[in-house]
Amino acid sequence: MKRVFFLVFSAIIFVYAGFGAPGPERGRIDSMEESFALVTVTEGIPNPWSFTFLPRGDVLITQRSGKLWRVEAASGRRSEVGGLPEIDAGGQGGLLDIVLHPGYSSNGWIYMSHVVSSSGGSSTAVSRARLDGNRLTDLERVFTADNAGSTTRHFGSRLVFDDEGYLYVSLGDRGESGRAQDLSDHAGTLLRLRDDGSIPGDNPYGAAFSYGHRNVQGMVFDPVSREVWAHEHGARGGDEVNIIKRGANYGWPRISYGRNYDGSRIGIGTAAPGMEQPLVYWDPSIAPSGMAVYTGDAFPSWKGDIFVGALAGQHLRRLVREGTRIVSQEVLLEKRVGRIRDVRQGPEGALCILTDERNGSLYRLEPPES
Repeated sequence: MKRVFFLVFSAIIFVYAGFGAPGPERGRIDSMEESFALVTVTEGIPNPWSFTFLPRGDVLITQRSGKLWRVEAASGRRSEVGGLPEIDAGGQGGLLDIVLHPGYSSNGWIYMSHVVSSSGGSSTAVSRARLDGNRLTDLERVFTADNAGSTTRHFGSRLVFDDEGYLYVSLGDRGESGRAQDLSDHAGTLLRLRDDGSIPGDNPYGAAFSYGHRNVQGMVFDPVSREVWAHEHGARGGDEVNIIKRGANYGWPRISYGRNYDGSRIGIGTAAPGMEQPLVYWDPSIAPSGMAVYTGDAFPSWKGDIFVGALAGQHLRRLVREGTRIVSQEVLLEKRVGRIRDVRQGPEGALCILTDERNGSLYRLEPPES
């Protein structure tokens, strides 16, 4: 696959979207190919991490400290959901991702990734439950990562279903980089599971589908190419976007386009035989989190593009594709709403973003009034 690398100061197109002072709502924001309005859905959630939409438009929002919120589509009223699984909240850990099962309309399963305590420290787990009003029922844990770590860093952990019903789970290296090259260890791997947590027989390495990952915090299944795309944090530079391949080694920490925080080189350089090269890398880092492929009709010129939230960069990054090549990039909402933790497509083709702030907010990008 042809490699395409973008450095911040060379091939990135910057667009400073919006006019006037930053605020929670703007009547019209112009980007390169589309105009949109930015509407506040809800605000005032300390450090939210992820969200998902229920069939009638209500939103479930996870709070990293261990709370789950339901926001009603009609009224905007927010209620706390009870019956959560065990959650060990601290550092970068807590209640993290949330997704619906592809067959939610018939089985009602909601999946959550969360950190749990163990004798060796803490691990990433995946649980599922059903929602009855504002309470979870039928709660069961379907997976717990092995080899717990004592740090509170690099848990991952995004959840994605593909069109065959397999569940992909990203696990960070726990801040202990060498673990990502150890196939006896779940840390630094991307898992592929059945919806009940059992391991498919055609996986290459037990539960692991790929390895050599640092900290994947964005992952999406592209329904057109039928591929799983993921991005992950680098160290000082070296954030990258990849297409996930069965059995592939993505190199961390043997190769990287970033540097250690003290400026020293990571591993043996930027390439090595048998290790994948990224489609895109960012230097300096944008600290990516959240990822969505836009498939709606509200913004026709964005259809097929990938959207990534940026924490350090405090913006929404649009990646324009031609097949598996990223041919250009656009920066939206730079320093307008804060650190963007998650990105999802919402009802009626809206694009929704969640900010990781003390006063975290969920925003909806929708066509402006004419």
